[in-house]
Amino acid sequence: MSTTPRRARWLVPVLLVLVWLGVGGALGPFAGRLGEVATNDQAAFLPRSAESTEVVAAQRDFRQEETLPAIVVWTAEGDEGGTVRDRRAAAGDVLASLAGTAGVAGDVSPALVSEDGEAVEGVVPLRPDLGDDLAPTLDRIRAAAERVPGTTVHVAGPAATQADLSDAFAGIDGLLLAVALVAVLVILLLVHRSVLLPLVIILGAVFALGLACAVVYVLADHDVVRVDGQVQGILSILVIGAATDYALLLTARYREELAARADRFGAARAALRRSRGAILASAATVALGLLALLLSDLTNNRALGPVGAIGIACAVLSTLTFLPAVLVLLGRAAYWPVEPRPVRDDADRGGVWQRVASLVDRAPRKVWAVSTVALLVCAAFAPSLTSKGVPMDETFVDDAPSVAAQQTLARHFPGGSGNPTVVIAAAGTLDRVVATAERTEGVDSAAPVGASGRPGGEPLVVDGRVRVDVTLAAAADSDAAKDTVARLRTALHAVPDADALVGGYTAQQYDTLRTAERDRALIVPVVLAIIFLILTVLLRSLLMPALLVATVGLNFLATLGVSGPVFRHAFGFTGTDPSVPLYGFVFLVALGVDYNIFLMSRVREESLRHGVRAGTLRGLVTTGGVITSAGVVLAATFAALGVIPLAFLAQIAFIVAFGVLLDTLVVRSLLVPALVRDIGTRAWWPGRLSRKEPAPRREPSVTS
Repeated sequence: MSTTPRRARWLVPVLLVLVWLGVGGALGPFAGRLGEVATNDQAAFLPRSAESTEVVAAQRDFRQEETLPAIVVWTAEGDEGGTVRDRRAAAGDVLASLAGTAGVAGDVSPALVSEDGEAVEGVVPLRPDLGDDLAPTLDRIRAAAERVPGTTVHVAGPAATQADLSDAFAGIDGLLLAVALVAVLVILLLVHRSVLLPLVIILGAVFALGLACAVVYVLADHDVVRVDGQVQGILSILVIGAATDYALLLTARYREELAARADRFGAARAALRRSRGAILASAATVALGLLALLLSDLTNNRALGPVGAIGIACAVLSTLTFLPAVLVLLGRAAYWPVEPRPVRDDADRGGVWQRVASLVDRAPRKVWAVSTVALLVCAAFAPSLTSKGVPMDETFVDDAPSVAAQQTLARHFPGGSGNPTVVIAAAGTLDRVVATAERTEGVDSAAPVGASGRPGGEPLVVDGRVRVDVTLAAAADSDAAKDTVARLRTALHAVPDADALVGGYTAQQYDTLRTAERDRALIVPVVLAIIFLILTVLLRSLLMPALLVATVGLNFLATLGVSGPVFRHAFGFTGTDPSVPLYGFVFLVALGVDYNIFLMSRVREESLRHGVRAGTLRGLVTTGGVITSAGVVLAATFAALGVIPLAFLAQIAFIVAFGVLLDTLVVRSLLVPALVRDIGTRAWWPGRLSRKEPAPRREPSVTS
């Protein structure tokens, strides 16, 4: 035989590796550049159709430009209490000196003394597009404010919060990625006990991330998608975790094929052919589940959908092209020093998964009953997880300057001071609107906004409408403030001919909560339907997909049930962001189905050869190690989100990490195999396996 065809078949893997090396070299830096096109301005992620969003648009007519308020608060030096009334003039001079300086937009408010005389405040409106200049601008404001003798200075308000958010997200590009990659590398080294393979898998994941970030960067730069720090962080974790999971499945199958044959090319083709169906179905489940977020009315949810789907597509592309090419080039050396060897008998498959399979075979009904009861007990606590939003003092895991400043402000001024609820109404109904607002329970004061952009003076009328600033008695981020907004809307909507709109920070939080509830009611069934359809096509059954969807749904509820008490008693969180349950559902259900796809596609393959009983047990034993490794890797990568000191990401990290482990160790290892073993061929109805049980080649043992 000519050596030319033999040499030619090396050409494809070599070219693929070279292409991916070029992709990594050219596009890898984009993994650290998404921050250039990201925005952490929360106003950019409001519900599209909400009343508060209409107010944001209407507000632009009442001032030259949008501003970001920074609230300066002076208290007695050392925060020990005591009057600072005599410091009002000095504070006023400082505020006046800031007008017109770099970054300051509009008129600076006068200095106001609190009713208890222990604090002075002033509002400095900043340009909302300062970006990296925001923190230096706040430092300059703080330095100027410190010229007032005998006082301690605090800077609160949306500007301070946004600066702290930017500081928290500063670790997204470097720290988060480094922690995730190190965690994955350590786990792979422990699991595979080989030197080269973990490095190859990590390299493929990094290439996939570089490609995904480059695509997202271009789309975000052209305003096709929006990216914030949360989406940026989740993209990194999602790509690294998914690419590693798919790689584990492929490399495990390649090891099996190498052990059975000497030809590395034939082994690679067989491994790719027998694993790509499960990998593609798994990726389609996650990608389509994420794309279902496009149905959301919340802009940040819709942003995550296509960005996450792009990441999954890049992870699959890397797994099915770069990884097989490298495996062919390395051959058995990829697994050194552990040599792939054939499984000669059932004893060779021994270990923990033999014992698990034996347990499932001996008492399947008891196994699935106990597993189900345990999950139901956990799920019973799911209502304890409240998703009404995170108070400002819980937004950051660590102490943040803006939180301490806001707490100081709330001690001396009305809770909504400096962060008013904004009402837009017809000018002819101004008096009635103000009177109605002031009579509303929870409202401290209400006043029309004048030409200066501040309450007081002659009301500014624009296109027959006026703006009224309403100060709430409760803190702007509290449940009491949200309830006040609801009452205020009911009262003002009843004012004849007012056409009143109620917006502002608290109204935005209220609308986000309501919208998140609507999104869950819509998106959850859509995701479940997508998963059911994909499983039906893959497994050629109706009952099996229904069982799998039900089990991952139960796993999600059990995870929420555990998360509620853990968040409250271990982490000190009184609630979660409204989007946390939806994100948790999409990730857990879609990713949880991944492991069931890996398991049941192998079970179906084995059942066609050996019968359903033996096939179920063989599938469990052969996939047990690789799926558990994949679950641990994915849990570790999502847990890495905890290095970013934000409650939202910490909550997502725990829910997904715990839920993935619960799914891997209980649902996929015990509940699903026991159900299939107990139901038998009927579990595959109406597919081929449910009509005819193939004659096994030999009587299966409990370990086969």
